[in-house]
Amino acid sequence: MPKLRTSLIILFLISLSACNLRAVNQPAITATNIQNFATGWNTIDAAGSTICSDGSPYKFFFRPGATAKLMLYFQGGGACWSGKTCDPDLGPSYKINLDKVKPDLYSGVLDFSNPENPLRDYSVVFVPYCSADVHIGDAVANYEAPTGPDHQGHRVRIEHRGYINSAAAMDWVFTHFHQPENIFVTGSSAGAIPSPYYAMLVADHYANTRVTQLGDGAGGYRINDDNIQPHKPWGTLKRLLEVPELADLESRPFGFEDLYIAAAQRYPKMQLAQYDTAEDKVQKLFLNYLGIDNSTLLPLLLANHADIRSDASNFNTYIAGGDLHTILLRPEFYSYHVNGLRVRDWVANLVNDIEVTDVQCKLCDTAETLAVDETRN
Repeated sequence: MPKLRTSLIILFLISLSACNLRAVNQPAITATNIQNFATGWNTIDAAGSTICSDGSPYKFFFRPGATAKLMLYFQGGGACWSGKTCDPDLGPSYKINLDKVKPDLYSGVLDFSNPENPLRDYSVVFVPYCSADVHIGDAVANYEAPTGPDHQGHRVRIEHRGYINSAAAMDWVFTHFHQPENIFVTGSSAGAIPSPYYAMLVADHYANTRVTQLGDGAGGYRINDDNIQPHKPWGTLKRLLEVPELADLESRPFGFEDLYIAAAQRYPKMQLAQYDTAEDKVQKLFLNYLGIDNSTLLPLLLANHADIRSDASNFNTYIAGGDLHTILLRPEFYSYHVNGLRVRDWVANLVNDIEVTDVQCKLCDTAETLAVDETRN
């Protein structure tokens, strides 16, 4: 009888842990063999409290592949934190809704016809972005829009529910993938920022799965000023403070590098990684929005990398030359290189659990590229 009681307690705790990421009011999803899904991209309508910034419905996408291999990709699309940046009538700096999101239009690691794609046989969950909060907000914000000669000021309501939306996709993954061998957690731009956080939560759920993380095009946001905290209106800390490794964030400024450090502390054997170009023009634009000196990005990248490495031995970086923003969903994924080592080959090593080293451009003003016919061996 004691053994039975112990087993029931263990099963309860496992079930409770699996529910931690479930979105508020998100109904349980009936388990379905992923091979029952159509070939190519399937649209999954997310129910419960999921919502885009403008109140429109949220959805995500699934492409079936190998049952033992899964890529969890978080889409980019800017962010906002003020009336000026959030007002949809003022050239907003974020993706408002999902009306134009079509994952089959992308290249790079989503080009499944390319034999060089190291993730060609993976199943893929594509987590779209429409919450303006780098996928980790959980709040409603009402911003005062600026008044000008051509614009009347008014209040702008934004649903910053990135965590709720991502949690719905994660819960779907946990329901449909029982014990994959490999999970590659990645994202570009705004989707790169939360990728170590979600990689950590994936590893929490799959104790015997090799989880690898890569952030694409967001490593230069060095925010260490108490007066520059764009995450505050997003309700981000409400979720991050639930993570023991981040429990002190109420008493100090939050920087995105903290997510890497937390993941490394909890999982010191998990491979964590970042890719950036040395002078990424979009990162410099957003630094300008934040009032941070953006004359050159490389020193900010290197400073953030140093902070992460001081607490993480399982973190590696690739810095290419030029100013292109993100690489994973671009054809340049196959042609950009540093001293002959292509981004594609470095990422393939990450995916295949082959040791990687840090890569940094020497002449960083321009990118090193190979002709198309040179990329195919």
